Amino acid sequence: MAEQLYRVELTASFLERPDAVEAYLRESEASFAFDALLAELRATVIPNLSRFPRIGRRYLDNPPQSAEALAQLAALPAGAALALREYLHSDYLMLYTASETDATVYLLSIRHHRQLSFDFVGLWPGA
Repeated sequence: MAEQLYRVELTASFLERPDAVEAYLRESEASFAFDALLAELRATVIPNLSRFPRIGRRYLDNPPQSAEALAQLAALPAGAALALREYLHSDYLMLYTASETDATVYLLSIRHHRQLSFDFVGLWPGA
C-alpha cells in the first residue's frame, strides 16, 4: 500500500516572511545563508512535511508566556491554536498546520530562531 503524501502549500503569510529572514541574515552578516535556506526548503523541509505531516511538535506543548502572545492566540478562530505545529530545521522555525480533511500541510510562517516571535493574528485572515 502506497503511503499518502500530503500537499504542502505556502500561505500568503509564509511567503511574506523570507524577506524578513533575509534582512535578518544580512544584518547578522550571514546573507550567504539565505540561498541555503531556500534550497533546504525545497530539498528537505517540504518533502519531510509531505511524508510526515506530524513531524513538528504541537505548538501549545510549550505555550508562550508573554501577555502579548497569549492575547494573539486568544484572538484566533476557535480551535486554530490547537492545530498549530512547529518544525525546527537547521536555524529556522516554521509554524504550520496539517489538515487531514484535504491532506494538506499549510506553512504559515518561518523565522530564524533568533528573531522575535510569530505574529499569530496576521496568520489568519479575519481573525
